[in-house]
Amino acid sequence: MNDCIDKNIFRAYDIRGVVNESLSEENVSLIGQAIGSVALEKKQPTICVGRDGRLSSPKLSDALIHGLLSTGINVIDIGLVATPMLYFSNFHLKTNSGIMITGSHNPPEYNGFKTVIDQGTLSSNDIQSLHQRIMEKNFKFGHGQLEKADIRSAYINAIIENINISRPIKISIDCGNGAAGVCAADLFSKLGVKTENLFCEVDGTFPNHHPDPSNPKNLMDLIHNVKTTDSEFGLAFDGDADRLGVVTKNGEVIYPDRQLLLFADAVLKENPGATIIFDVKSTRYLFDWISSRGGHPLIWKTGHSHIKSKMKEINAALAGEMSGHTFFNDRWYGFDDGLYAAARLIEILSHHDNPSAVLEALPKGSSTPELNIKLNEGEPHELITILQKEAVFPLAQSINTIDGLRVEYEFGFGLMRASNTTPVIVLRFEADSDENLLKIQNEFKICLSQYIDMAKLPFLV
Repeated sequence: MNDCIDKNIFRAYDIRGVVNESLSEENVSLIGQAIGSVALEKKQPTICVGRDGRLSSPKLSDALIHGLLSTGINVIDIGLVATPMLYFSNFHLKTNSGIMITGSHNPPEYNGFKTVIDQGTLSSNDIQSLHQRIMEKNFKFGHGQLEKADIRSAYINAIIENINISRPIKISIDCGNGAAGVCAADLFSKLGVKTENLFCEVDGTFPNHHPDPSNPKNLMDLIHNVKTTDSEFGLAFDGDADRLGVVTKNGEVIYPDRQLLLFADAVLKENPGATIIFDVKSTRYLFDWISSRGGHPLIWKTGHSHIKSKMKEINAALAGEMSGHTFFNDRWYGFDDGLYAAARLIEILSHHDNPSAVLEALPKGSSTPELNIKLNEGEPHELITILQKEAVFPLAQSINTIDGLRVEYEFGFGLMRASNTTPVIVLRFEADSDENLLKIQNEFKICLSQYIDMAKLPFLV
């Protein structure tokens, strides 16, 4: 029954839920009807559909396609692919619209949908309006046509034509049994890169480790492989391959905001004066790094759809998020693509005899990973709104409120923002020393103690 569809699956950046619970085949068909109706209203006659390697993805694909076709929109089924391959298909097949069925890095029981209509990624209000459309049964009706297409070779060839490797190089790759396994080994082989391949067989049970390179424990197998073979560094991909993880020969994890430093340097050499976008969770070193190379740094809201929208608005050459989404808009198409980012990284590092030394020399301060304060549903956004009006940080130089509160200090920054996916306050801290990191955390502790139970605080000062 469409009056029972769970509103909570319609999230800020995507649609996501538990299969056979909030994501039943009936509900997925209704989602297809809603998306198809919106696409037709925007004069989109055809839409691509791809799916990741989760066990539930084939049946959800069938249900989604059934709903889409019932609106009269034509569907091109591109089958099992990585998310960036679905984005690529919108350009290659000239549809400008597509839906990726993927649970990304979430637990195996989850699945969901990332949607592009007329080259715009659906997010926030657009996604919420799909729920409203379902409740109102506001659907188009017709008889769409279904065809299948294989875009794997075209995607690989497009990257190969775009990348120039300057010397033979060997790396280790870890696909985490996710959708990157569809093409990663073949892609790097055709680029002339030798690889040690870990968990490249697509398996939706994820038998080896979870496909989320943002968690260091999921990189242990890759680190061990790089250390014990002649690989020069290691690359890891999340479940749908739109995010990239990097490790050095010594086992150091190069987090995505530090990867962006290297990418920005290369992009600005080819595009002087370009704007580089990064999200509020990213390292402060990006400001001076980009400016000193003649670029324009722009800090923006977290969320791949927010970043893509801003990138398109100002035609930025490069953008990146702390989460691992990197967007190249210079020689590539401007969507987040972990496989293409990996190829660009290899291209850059192939000009150096010791890639790991280059990676480890990137600026790095004392920092924390992402920290969370768990609250009740609705409370995080309410609290952040209050803090934006009332919070005082005596040592701070400035406060950026574009997405929560990013408090800038002479010696670092502290961030707190409301997550758009779960009821938590997200915090992150960075400073030029451990001592100054504690100073920033102490100011946040004093501020937050007026509003929440200190037992909830994920750090102690």
